[in-house]
Amino acid sequence: MKSLATAAAFAAIASAALPMAAQAQDLGATTFYGSAGYSHADLDDVKLGAITGRVGARFGQYLGVEGEAGFGVKDDEVNIPAIGASPVDVELKHTFAVYGVGFLPVAPNADLYARVGYGTSKIKASVAGPAGGSATADGESWNYGVGGQYFLDDKNGVRADYTRYDFTDGGGDADVWSVGYVRKF
Repeated sequence: MKSLATAAAFAAIASAALPMAAQAQDLGATTFYGSAGYSHADLDDVKLGAITGRVGARFGQYLGVEGEAGFGVKDDEVNIPAIGASPVDVELKHTFAVYGVGFLPVAPNADLYARVGYGTSKIKASVAGPAGGSATADGESWNYGVGGQYFLDDKNGVRADYTRYDFTDGGGDADVWSVGYVRKF
C-alpha cells in the first residue's frame, strides 16, 4: 500500500513536471553574445574612459551570465593641493568583472536588463617633475546596474547601461556609463 501511494505521488509529480519542462524549452535555448564599446567612469573628481568588451550566455529569455574586461584609453589630470603644483595623471589600467544578468523582453527585438556582479580594477597615478613618482592601486568592488539593448536584426544591436562600482576596500565608488555594439552568436 505504501509503495502504491509512493508510485501515485511520483506519477502526479511527473505529470505536472513534464509540461513545465516543455514550457521551459519553449522559452528558448542558451544563446551566446559578445559586445564591444566605450565606458566612461566617474570617480569623484577623476573622469576616465575605457574600451570595454563583454561575452555572455543567455539561458532562455530571462537569465544570463556575463564577463567583462575594460582597458583604459582616456586618462585624467587632477590637482591635489597637498602634493604641490604638479598635476597628478590618473590612468585606468584595467577592469575585470563577472555578472549575473536578468533580462526583461519588452519587444521582439528589445530588452531591459539588470546585472549584479563582482570585479577588480587597477589604477595608476603619476606625478611629473623633480618630486615625481607613481603608484598603482587595485580595488575590488561589488557592481550593479541597469541597461537596455535593441537589436537591428537577428544578430546585431546596440546596448547602453549604467553600472555602479562599490569598492570594498574603502576606495569609494564609481559611476560607469557604457554604450556599445552587441552581437548574438
